[in-house]
Parts: sequence; structure tokens; C-alpha cells
Amino acid sequence: MKEKIDMNFPEEIKKLRERALLTQTEFAEIVGVAFSTVNRWEAGKARPNIKAMKNIKTYCEKNNLPYVDVEEAWLNYKVGGTL
Repeated sequence: MKEKIDMNFPEEIKKLRERALLTQTEFAEIVGVAFSTVNRWEAGKARPNIKAMKNIKTYCEKNNLPYVDVEEAWLNYKVGGTL
């Protein structure tokens, strides 16, 4: 039986940004969104749209950063989900 994996998108996106040594403002510029948008993602108040996810994936591929965990967490994340 497979254990339930609780992938938390806000944690994964923050971990990715910090792994890249970027501020929220720098990451927002790279992804093509406002600083406040990245802030909302990391606070669990919003989730990226498809265009933003494509930009994140492209950035990860160009910089040899892991993307799979971010994508899986994004696919399974519901804004305002139960804690």
C-alpha cells in the first residue's frame, strides 16, 4: 500500500526559488508575474496558471533545477485546502 504523499505547493515553489537563490521579486520577473503573485503562491492563497507553470518549467530546464516535485504539488494542490 502506498503512503499518502502530502505535497504542499507553497512549500515546493518556495524551495525551488530558494534553491535558485532568488528573491520573490527576482523569481517573479523570471516567471513573468508580479511580486505579489509569487508572494500569494508561497502563502497558499493562489496557484500558478498554465502559462506561469510553463515559464517555471522552462526556467528549471535551463538552470538544471528539479521541476517534477513542483509540478506534482501543483497538480494536486487546492487553494485553501484543508490543513
